[in-house]
Amino acid sequence: MQRLAVYCGSRSGHAAEHLQSATALGTAMARRGVGLVYGAARIGLMGALADAVLAADGEVIGVIPDALMDAEVAHHRLTRLEVVADMHIRKARMMELADAMVALPGGLGTLEELFEALTWLQLRFHHKPCALLNVAGYYNGLLQFLDGAVADGFVAAEHRALLKVHQDPELLLDALYSPP
Repeated sequence: MQRLAVYCGSRSGHAAEHLQSATALGTAMARRGVGLVYGAARIGLMGALADAVLAADGEVIGVIPDALMDAEVAHHRLTRLEVVADMHIRKARMMELADAMVALPGGLGTLEELFEALTWLQLRFHHKPCALLNVAGYYNGLLQFLDGAVADGFVAAEHRALLKVHQDPELLLDALYSPP
């Protein structure tokens, strides 16, 4: 794996564990030579993640729609910043650049990006792994919902199994990437 697309909040959340795991994931990625593709913000979990990768001399590619350059406070110390026309192009470009997709804690945008990537995997539009970093149980309710959707017959068990889940950044990377 050369690059990992990470979807996460442009806010930090209230729990210190969220920032700690974003930093830990970024450091672990850079140490393993895995580059980051993300939404290009310098604030919140997004900024902490990018700063951790950069501090460990890793590659960081930010992809941001032109309309959000100011609103998301774009990070300008990245390896590469790509400004695109809109959110649809942003998501497609992030998936194109990455070998796998991971969601850390975040809000509606994070969920939307994760579920699009997971849906595209289910439909075989790509074959890249999708995962959640379930920091401090943040995604427990969502995982319970998905298990209920399987039980109710709306999601096939094999499609639910496409979403890898780990609580530890190192274990998550181990599941997605093992060096040769």
